Amino acid sequence: MDIKENLNRIKATLPAGVRLVAVSKTHPADMLMEAYNAGQRIFGENKVQEMTAKSQVLPADIEWHFIGHVQSNKIKMMAPYVSVIQGVDTFDKLAEIDRQAAKNGRHITCYLQLHIASEETKFGFSPDECTAMLDEGKWRSLQNITIGGVMGMATNTDDEAQVRREFSRLKEIFDSYKQKYFAGSADFNTISAGMSGDYELAIQAGSNMVRIGSAIFGERNYNLDK
Repeated sequence: MDIKENLNRIKATLPAGVRLVAVSKTHPADMLMEAYNAGQRIFGENKVQEMTAKSQVLPADIEWHFIGHVQSNKIKMMAPYVSVIQGVDTFDKLAEIDRQAAKNGRHITCYLQLHIASEETKFGFSPDECTAMLDEGKWRSLQNITIGGVMGMATNTDDEAQVRREFSRLKEIFDSYKQKYFAGSADFNTISAGMSGDYELAIQAGSNMVRIGSAIFGERNYNLDK
C-alpha cells in the first residue's frame, strides 16, 4: 500500500479548485502520517472518539472534518479542535455547535447535509426541511459558526444516470441557497459530494470537495471499527 502514490494519482484527476478530504476512519495514525508527509492536510473521520485520539498525536495544522452523523452529545468532544462538521441536519445541532465553539473560543464551519439519495438509511435534511430552517432565519444569530456549504451522498447503485441526477440535484440546491440566503457570503462556497467510487461523477455535477478513503488507504481495518 503506497499511500503517497495513491494520493498523487487521485490528486492528478482532480480539477483545479476541488479539495480532497482523505477519509481516514478506522486507519491508524501512522497511515495518516504517511499521507500528511505526502502533503495531505484535510482528514475526515466519522467517529468522534477516534478523531479526538488521532488529533492528539498528529500535527496541529491538520484540518479535521467530521463526516459522520452528528450526535449532539458528542459535539463538545470535538469542539476544541474540529475545523468542519459536514453532516449537520437540524437547526438544534447548528445551535449546539455554536454554543460549544463559543465555549472554546473557536469558530467552526458547518455544511448542511441534504438527503439526495433514494435510500432511506442516509441521513440529512430533506430539501424542504432545510429550506424551511433557512427561511426561519434563527441561524443568522449564531456567532461562532459559519454555514460553509452543503454535503450529500448519492445512492449506492451501479446506475450512473441516477447518481448523476442526485449530485446534480445537490448542485441545484446549493445554487438556490447561494442566491437566496448567502449571496453576500464568500464563505458559502462548498459542495461536498463524491467518494472513492463516484467522485468523478460528483465533480462533473459541480462538487468541489470529495471525500476519498479506500482509494488512498485501502479497505477499512474493521478491527478498529468497533
